[in-house]
Amino acid sequence: MRHTRIAAALLALTASLLASIAALGHGNEDHGKDTKVQATAAGGAPPASNANEAPMRLPDGDLFVPKAVQRQLGIRTVRVEGGELSVGTELNGRVIAQPGAGGRVQATQAGSVVPAGKAFPQPGQRVRRGQRLADLLPIVGSLELAGQRAQQAELAALVTLAERRVARLEQLEGSVPAKDIESARIELQALQQRRVAIGAAVGVAQPLRAPVDGVVSAVHVVAGEVVDARALLFEIVDPTRLAVEALAYDNGLGARIVDAEALAGERRIPLQLIGAGLQLREQALPLQFRVLGGDVPLAIGQPVKVFARLSTTAQGMAVPRAALWRSAAGGSQVWVHERAERFSPRRVRAQPLDARSVLVGEPLQPGDRVVVEGAALLAQIR
Repeated sequence: MRHTRIAAALLALTASLLASIAALGHGNEDHGKDTKVQATAAGGAPPASNANEAPMRLPDGDLFVPKAVQRQLGIRTVRVEGGELSVGTELNGRVIAQPGAGGRVQATQAGSVVPAGKAFPQPGQRVRRGQRLADLLPIVGSLELAGQRAQQAELAALVTLAERRVARLEQLEGSVPAKDIESARIELQALQQRRVAIGAAVGVAQPLRAPVDGVVSAVHVVAGEVVDARALLFEIVDPTRLAVEALAYDNGLGARIVDAEALAGERRIPLQLIGAGLQLREQALPLQFRVLGGDVPLAIGQPVKVFARLSTTAQGMAVPRAALWRSAAGGSQVWVHERAERFSPRRVRAQPLDARSVLVGEPLQPGDRVVVEGAALLAQIR
């Protein structure tokens, strides 16, 4: 029995020594990550992750992103569905005033501009058609002014002579023909009108009035400034009647547009096609769209993107524009959420649908979950 107990103790001591040697051989290293990389490289699903694991790009180009990291990056996905969709096109445009909805106030001749009241109208001030905005004092040279005054004096003398002639003829009424009296009266009236017209043109300010209802969008003059003829002084725009002009390089595009919208920053603005021009400008035809929705925060000359939906259709899937990201080679790609922690890149060819969506075909399939938020952040994982 004693020999049996000694043998058992020796066996236990030997097992303890072997366990210690094995622990020292591993050096407290964690080989779980190597196992995970081997599994994912072979195309299999990685083992369950924990919060301490980092995202990584796998040898086949896919991404391994733990759930905790997905929440930190704000990853969001949507399931895409296929179908027959209307194809769209994207155009560069700028905001203009509708024809007849804007106006300009210009100087009709050289002169000095002065306010009609206490000050000029300010940008953003609403004005009415015919409202007096400023006065223009014509510039008259000394020689021209002397000539006008001499002409006034001459007309005054002619009016005096005509008045005396009419008075004499009226005294001889009945002994002179009536036609002579009537002719003298008409001549006197014409001379009086000429004297009034000449007097009104000498040193009298010309009122500058608003041609349309709207809002003053620009003021190009200061009080007392001397301007030349045809100088632009004020610009007036009706903010409720704006338009967008876009250039189309397809001559038949206007006939195929069903509806359109503009994207100004993050704001989507509905548009209605007014018509297409017939004269090329920069090798393209200008298209004009009416801005719908009343008073919108747009400025004349502001560049916008116009997305027009056409009558032609194509088979594919609608994907939000936010899902697209550009690879190093310059192509468009999307991330497909293959499994819980695995994302696969897919190179796609996108066509515009509207301001928020694009049409994508293969290799996407109906039912794929596509990343729509955080796609650019996933592309930075190495």
